[in-house]
Amino acid sequence: MRFPRGRRLVFLKIGTDKNQVHFLIQSIPKYSVTEIIRMIKSNSVKKIFEKHPEVKKQLWGGEFWSDGFFVNTVSKFGSEDTISKYVRNQGMEKEYKKLHYQQISLF
Repeated sequence: MRFPRGRRLVFLKIGTDKNQVHFLIQSIPKYSVTEIIRMIKSNSVKKIFEKHPEVKKQLWGGEFWSDGFFVNTVSKFGSEDTISKYVRNQGMEKEYKKLHYQQISLF
């Protein structure tokens, strides 16, 4: 896949369940998993607080994202289809809401 000009990450799928968000992301190999998570968390929360400043006041200590995360990579042990099914089947299926199918512009 060719990345759009100036893009470092491509969000292939984004969805939520009751209290989590799940991403299927493709990235250039230049970035470590930790760097990718940091970029997503910092850039997304800036946009959210920019558009909805009232959200920050409702958060305990002003923290939007928790420190934890789970990552799986595509390899001979986990195909893109396997990870996509994992993202789709997290939480209670009736509560899962698919938010996105194609690239969003955070970066």
